[in-house]
Amino acid sequence: MSQTIAPRVRTLLLLLLAVTGALLAGAVPVSAHAALTGSDPQQGAVVAEAPAQVSLTFSEQVAISDSSVRVLDPKGKRVDTGKPSGQGGNTYAVKLHSGLPDGTFTVTYQVVSADSHPVSGAFTFSIGAPSTTTVAVSDQEAGGGIVGGLYGFARYVSYAGFILLVGGSAFVLACWQRGTGVRAVQRLVVTGWLALTGATLAMLMLRGSYTGSGKFGDIFDLNLLSQVLQTKTGAALVSRLLLLAAAALFIAVLFGAYEKREDEEEKGDLTFGLAIGGFVVAAGLAATWAMAEHASTGLQAGIAMPADVLHLLAVAVWLGGLSTLLVVLYRAPSIERSAVQRFSQVAFGSVAVLVVTGIYQSWRQVGSWSALTGTWYGQLLMIKVGLVVVLVGIAWISRRWTARLAQTPAKGKGKEPVKASVGAVASKKSNGSAGSNGSAGSAGSKGAVAAKGSKNSKGGKGSTASKASTRSEESPAEKETAPAGGEGSSSGGGSSSGGGKRAAQLARQRAAVATARDKRLRDADPLRSGLRRSVLAEAGVAVVLLAVTTVLTSTEPGRTEEEAKAATAAASAEQTGEALSLDIPFDTGGEDGKGIARVELDPARVGGNDMHVYVERPNGKAFDIPEVKIAFTLKAKDIGPLPVVPDRIATGHWTASGVQIPMAGSWQIEVTVRTSDIDQVTVDKNAQIG
Repeated sequence: MSQTIAPRVRTLLLLLLAVTGALLAGAVPVSAHAALTGSDPQQGAVVAEAPAQVSLTFSEQVAISDSSVRVLDPKGKRVDTGKPSGQGGNTYAVKLHSGLPDGTFTVTYQVVSADSHPVSGAFTFSIGAPSTTTVAVSDQEAGGGIVGGLYGFARYVSYAGFILLVGGSAFVLACWQRGTGVRAVQRLVVTGWLALTGATLAMLMLRGSYTGSGKFGDIFDLNLLSQVLQTKTGAALVSRLLLLAAAALFIAVLFGAYEKREDEEEKGDLTFGLAIGGFVVAAGLAATWAMAEHASTGLQAGIAMPADVLHLLAVAVWLGGLSTLLVVLYRAPSIERSAVQRFSQVAFGSVAVLVVTGIYQSWRQVGSWSALTGTWYGQLLMIKVGLVVVLVGIAWISRRWTARLAQTPAKGKGKEPVKASVGAVASKKSNGSAGSNGSAGSAGSKGAVAAKGSKNSKGGKGSTASKASTRSEESPAEKETAPAGGEGSSSGGGSSSGGGKRAAQLARQRAAVATARDKRLRDADPLRSGLRRSVLAEAGVAVVLLAVTTVLTSTEPGRTEEEAKAATAAASAEQTGEALSLDIPFDTGGEDGKGIARVELDPARVGGNDMHVYVERPNGKAFDIPEVKIAFTLKAKDIGPLPVVPDRIATGHWTASGVQIPMAGSWQIEVTVRTSDIDQVTVDKNAQIG
């Protein structure tokens, strides 16, 4: 049966790795968690004079450096001072050099949002009039490329390492204390510690390039590393490394002094101490994520961070314990039924904590049904919920297998079977040694080689039954060792050292045969096989669930995305505006000198506009006049008048295209109407443009 299980396990692992790789590939580049909602000058604006500074407004607070905001002239030369500063709220500005020429300028920015993710973008504005520019803006998003992929993979490995480290340790302390002496369990926990430590170091080295240039060579830039250490994320990663040093001491005690402790009272005290110390270290490790990512910013951060810590701990105890149980079922000699039952109860409690904290975090990060269905974060969240439901369903099947395993009476004297235990192996070694020294076989001994090889043993019917039972279970290896044992018994005058070596060899052979027999019996047990299959399925779904969670933590929350879209739309609406229509009555004072001038400006925004002027008589008919002029003045900024001479295209209809409005504000629109060679008047009206 084991020969058929191994290919299935390999196939399932390859499939899970492929799915995980696809999910992680989809996570790069990560979505920004802050958005540019406004700027001054605005995107595409044409200003009459060079501004003293360029300001940017984001949907949330961001971290900036000297090179976060750059302003480039048409030739690609930097014209900013290189020292951005906060202007209050979520607005940041960078000063410009004086004496800038006319033309189109490019503004590029790359900042880090409050939840540690990079944000980048670019826009243009013009001084005087638009012009051609040689600036080429890279289309690679912040956090993308090879460095972004490596950083995303390191994030996944760090989560996996945390789960194995915390979950494996919790499984041993809470469910199966005898597991501290099982090598497979020790390797699993140590592997988790190594994975988390290595991934944390990698993220610390990659961080500067990840949030900056994205170049692979910048990974080893010590100046960038020193800048990272001064950020919130850098402090969290360093704190994680310090806590991992404490975790190393915890592991050493757990699999060293604790495993060797025999006194029950002392072991109980040590168990309590390890549980308290392990919880503190595990909570501290979870807090290094909570203090630097989604939970640390936005709505109710003071509640969200403790909830996030509990959520991470529950995930680790459940999925990490599940991974440990899977390893034990496949690699360890045996595990008590009571240990499996205890883990089932612990897993149920972990799922309850996950549900409560997950619902709160989902409400906090999504906030509305439209964000749940209309954003990538919401869709990923629904996928995650679906996987959790599948996982809980498989866990329910595992609980049924566990219940059936507990209800099945143990063989022998009613004790829980601990197959291939150290005591059994030692007993077999002792029997083998006795046989090699030529002692007479006991009629009541089971499987003693000396009893099988001795012709003078007197066991009556019991001896015959013992031989028949032994022959029925003998393997080829046992049949080969029996004659050797008999020869050793008949040659009592041989060398004692040679007999000792032979006895040790026979003991090792019997131990190997016993281990193989136990494995066959274990594989043949339908209850254990069913439990192993269900736990393997749980672990498979858990791998995919962890990949989805990693992508989810790198995706802009639905609530933030919708708020950013609303702010951007509001700024765009303010910038774009609606078509402006003004009716301005006039009277030149001459005969037939009264009428109405209707000025229409579309789209009434900063930048280029189309203008139409309709001149009508009081009765609404078109008024054929010789000339009309328009002028725009922004008195608050001492701009203007900016004259516009429209072209006549029909009776009473004048038009002009490309009318430039350099700045938003309350503009005075002056209309000069000439109805004859000597009759002329100028009238005006104020209107908000931009």
